[in-house]
Amino acid sequence: MRPVFLIGYMGCGKTTLGQELARHMGLRCIDLDEFIEGQQGQSIVSIFNRVGEASFRSLETRALQQVAALSDVVIACGGGTPCHSGNIDLMNAAGTTVWLTTPPERIAARLLLPEHKAKRPKICNLPPQQVLPMVKRELAEREVFYRQAQLHFDSTDIETAQATQRTARRLARLLTP
Repeated sequence: MRPVFLIGYMGCGKTTLGQELARHMGLRCIDLDEFIEGQQGQSIVSIFNRVGEASFRSLETRALQQVAALSDVVIACGGGTPCHSGNIDLMNAAGTTVWLTTPPERIAARLLLPEHKAKRPKICNLPPQQVLPMVKRELAEREVFYRQAQLHFDSTDIETAQATQRTARRLARLLTP
């Protein structure tokens, strides 16, 4: 099976849903940020701080090219991955792209959870009241890229393990003939 690329804004559930979708479909899940961290030997926040966003995006594109060549995988991409270096075209050519949509208010609430906030370079030092406006602004900027996905799928309901399983089953039905 060609790769399934989950795209969307940070906090929309790409990793959470990707892991459950892969388990349900008998595939492997690759979180692109974790893949990059493994290659670089440091966290995404550290990489961002060390080399800046432009250099990080180059690393991300190279990592994406590597995982796009694999089969039988679900790839949870970073929120900005499809917005740089023609990456959305690469993903659409290599496999199936799925834009996970979630309301900005739900995204902001997820991002403000301590375990999420600490590992997000763009929000780790941002005051809580600035997160929702940033989410809305960046969603509007990135929508032109996200809309190029082959499937659009609502990932709002993944707050519990049971809800995530139900959501993964729904998505799996859309992905299998």
